[in-house]
Amino acid sequence: MGKNKSSHNKNVSEASVNEESEIQEQETEEEITAEDTVDRTVSAEEFEALKKEYETQKDQFLRMAAEYDNYRKRTEKEKLSTYDNAVAAAVEAFLPVVDNFALALDAGQNMPDEFRKGLELIQKKLDNSLEKLHVKPFGERGEKFDPEFHNAISRVDDPEIEADHIASVYQKGFMLNEKVIRHAMVQISNG
Repeated sequence: MGKNKSSHNKNVSEASVNEESEIQEQETEEEITAEDTVDRTVSAEEFEALKKEYETQKDQFLRMAAEYDNYRKRTEKEKLSTYDNAVAAAVEAFLPVVDNFALALDAGQNMPDEFRKGLELIQKKLDNSLEKLHVKPFGERGEKFDPEFHNAISRVDDPEIEADHIASVYQKGFMLNEKVIRHAMVQISNG
């Protein structure tokens, strides 16, 4: 037993000595590598080539970052416009109903009060629904004519209204935020 113990201790001490010498060799190799790097001088041509490569890589990175930023902004804008386009299409589909209620109220001067009040309540609910969707009507008598918002059907002499202002409205226009859903059809005054 004594021999086994001493041979075991001898093997353990030899293993630890071997490990220490391997660690020292690795540290020496790392020092040599670091010294080689520090002592190595770069020629002016190599430096210029490395500098040019760095500038090229930097330029590519900046371009890629700008492209990504533009892509992100564009997709965000497309998402918002998709929603606005869907709302505009839905609103445009039921604008004839809004027009017909307005016509019914204008023509209903001789109808019973209860019937007229019912139509007015429905008209208010339609107007509130449009307002919640950020849809606003435009095209009132007396407004200045703007071809981006109004379609002129005809001109008329009207001394009460200034020239190039709306004399009468045949169909109101509607816009969602800044987008025109339907242009107003109007008659323009000659003054």
